[in-house]
Amino acid sequence: MAPVVHGRKVDGETRCVHYSTALDVVAIRFRCCDRYYPCYSCHAEDETHPVLRWPREKWQENAILCGVCRTELSIDSYRAATVCPACGAGFNPGCATHFPLYFEE
Repeated sequence: MAPVVHGRKVDGETRCVHYSTALDVVAIRFRCCDRYYPCYSCHAEDETHPVLRWPREKWQENAILCGVCRTELSIDSYRAATVCPACGAGFNPGCATHFPLYFEE
């Protein structure tokens, strides 16, 4: 069974009210609460705690969900990909600008 994605989603492929382009099809499992959200804004709206970023030594853990096929990816795999390795769905390249919000460098 696929993980539950929290936040204000606008469709079944994890797009949310903040990011809803054709390429916005990933959700991130937040380390602080172990819950999937489409973006940091969705997390901030639902949770009262600060974001706890993923340290580099945990980047092999599955923490990314492809909203198209529901495959879970490791952080390392996601950061190296431009498309989902399971279904070929394109990922938004602009998401890389938000990596420091989710992942320690």
